[in-house]
Amino acid sequence: MIGARSFRTALNRALRQVVAPVVGASVVAYFAYHTVQGERGLTALTQLQTQVTQAKAQLDQVRAEREAMERRARLLRPDNLDPDMLEEEARKVLDFSRPDDLVILLPGKPAPHEDKDAPAKVP
Repeated sequence: MIGARSFRTALNRALRQVVAPVVGASVVAYFAYHTVQGERGLTALTQLQTQVTQAKAQLDQVRAEREAMERRARLLRPDNLDPDMLEEEARKVLDFSRPDDLVILLPGKPAPHEDKDAPAKVP
């Protein structure tokens, strides 16, 4: 019996010496994996930084558009009315041109008074 008991004691010591480092290494590996690949890991951080950069670029573009619109709106205020701006807006809205204006039609864009639903005229 003494031999079996000493064998069992030796086996328990060996298991303790092996199990503790294996469990420790497993815990370290778990946290290392989630530090890189986890929901809040380094990969997710990189993706978020990319999204922030894209959002900032879009914000800059929208701000520039807004500022341009605000400048144009300031020129149309009654207390600071710019006659050229008023004429430009009126001509654009009413679709008018002067007899001495040169009208250039760009390819791919319909003429201002061209009806899309009307059949094509044959000369």
